[in-house]
Amino acid sequence: MINTIAKLGAFNVWANETLLRRLDSSVAAGKEAPQAALRIFSHVINAQAIWIARLSGTQSPLKVWQEHDLAGLHYWHEQTSRHFQQLCETADDTELNRHIQYSNSQGDAFDSQVSDILTHCVVHASYHRGQVATKMREAGLEPVNSDFITYCREISGQVQPQL
Repeated sequence: MINTIAKLGAFNVWANETLLRRLDSSVAAGKEAPQAALRIFSHVINAQAIWIARLSGTQSPLKVWQEHDLAGLHYWHEQTSRHFQQLCETADDTELNRHIQYSNSQGDAFDSQVSDILTHCVVHASYHRGQVATKMREAGLEPVNSDFITYCREISGQVQPQL
């Protein structure tokens, strides 16, 4: 049976890396990465770190809207994306059904199931990567296609990786 949560975790890493490569290539071509795009993508990476911390019962090293430059995004991507993927890959039924209690950034208390949190993280990141694409296009840069089906086509060899 296909482990959808694991596949979503791998997709999330691919999408983050694909976006980072595009930002890198834009900078290498002498174009500045739009600050608005970096701010939103920082939020994606920060949220990932925050959810990892909540799931493990630790304190997040990042705040929700903490901003990073491109080098910082690479660093925090390396610190969080594969870790998140590993959480998705190794979660068994007991873990997926586990509930955690946590407080959001406004201090409101919640109780959520791990499977819902893992799914939320990927959906949340996809939503904001779409916003990053808009900010890139507004700045005259070509955004990447970070759709899930594009990932599926790429890993199956139907399309070439985006640069």
